[in-house]
Amino acid sequence: MGVMPVHKLLLYISVPMIISMIVQATYNIVDSVFVARLGEEALTAVSLAFPVQVLIIGTIVGTGVGVNAFLSKSLGEKNYRNANDAAMHGILLAWLSCAVFMLFGFFMTERYCRAQTDIEQIVKYGHDYLFVICTLSFGVFNQIIMERLLISTGKTIYSMISQLFGAAINIILDPIMIFGLLGFPRLEVTGAALATVIGQCAGAALAFYFNRKVNHEISLKFRGFRPSAFVIRRIYAVGLPSIVMGSLGSVMMYGINQILISFTATAAAVFGVYFRLQSFIFMPIFGLNTGVVPIIAYNFGARKRERIKETVKYGGMYAFGIMSAGVIIFNAFPNQLLAMFNATPEMIAIGVPALRIISTHFVFAAFCILSLSVFQALGRGRESLIVAVSRQLLLLLPIAWLLSRLGDVNAIWWAFPITEFVTLVLCAVLMKRVYDRTVKPLGKA
Repeated sequence: MGVMPVHKLLLYISVPMIISMIVQATYNIVDSVFVARLGEEALTAVSLAFPVQVLIIGTIVGTGVGVNAFLSKSLGEKNYRNANDAAMHGILLAWLSCAVFMLFGFFMTERYCRAQTDIEQIVKYGHDYLFVICTLSFGVFNQIIMERLLISTGKTIYSMISQLFGAAINIILDPIMIFGLLGFPRLEVTGAALATVIGQCAGAALAFYFNRKVNHEISLKFRGFRPSAFVIRRIYAVGLPSIVMGSLGSVMMYGINQILISFTATAAAVFGVYFRLQSFIFMPIFGLNTGVVPIIAYNFGARKRERIKETVKYGGMYAFGIMSAGVIIFNAFPNQLLAMFNATPEMIAIGVPALRIISTHFVFAAFCILSLSVFQALGRGRESLIVAVSRQLLLLLPIAWLLSRLGDVNAIWWAFPITEFVTLVLCAVLMKRVYDRTVKPLGKA
């Protein structure tokens, strides 16, 4: 973390995570591809359920980001006791968060679906899917927190293996459980949800095994463990803004769905398809950032300013390259991308301009997402929160609503590039301020 050339270190840590994130995105797409074969109503239901999944992922990933930053900084300071405390508290907080979503699954899923549509088949599919995803969410919470512990100590290859293992199981089980193959009953969207949960549980089990056997920098011992308000505050000082960002993403998707479904349910289905497709581009960026955060956090603790600057430089270059490729793919092959989801002519008519318009914001998003990771790694949660709130709550939803008043569903898609450009300017201003106040003084030590 402190001596390897940064461009090599960043790739060494990030490439396994980028691969695993691509696989993660692939099986999310495969999941929807199979569901789409049940009909557009099933695809719309899963799309309307997606904000809750985003909230689940955002909650545990945000907690993991806080654990990452505290644990990596503690290792940089050679404070191994704090590193162990960070790991154990991360597991505790993951379990407590899981309990909240399990309660939501038991009591709120049907109300949530009915709040968005009165089409009974969509409500039924949505409830069936969300009930399983939420009540059995212990799989995803345990999987992600265990993988984050591996990432915190630079063992991303093992995190990649655990994700690949879970993804492979999910992909294999999807058609079997959705359509009732090999003697299994036909479970439709419930089968898709069960395949996802089983894959997550398998990945969690393998990641736990790796933490016990190869992650020697930390020790997972529950005997004698006592929760500490100090450690929880340190984790959430960085992690809470990430959780809020995940929550804002969920609110944003819910709001956009409501705007779109006022035109047609097909528009909401297109938006769901877009989000699954764009995850194939954004997931590698998130994988890249799993390398950026611990490198910056470690070198911040070790007071190595130049290595922090190099990490930002190379991270930005790699992110820009990935996003540029995404813009080319979405503009060159929109019909082919939509065809994977059994798209109807109406869906093609709405989806082609949607993919082309929205994808123009990818290159702006590269810098914005990297900025958020830098803020988190440096313990500047306030800046992360400012950007997230501005980007998804104060800008995107109001702009989308205003554009919807034009009466053309295609106008709504322009809200994404407009919002991202304004956010880019905001990120640049905040990055300069954070550098001057937090990073630049390190050179005086």
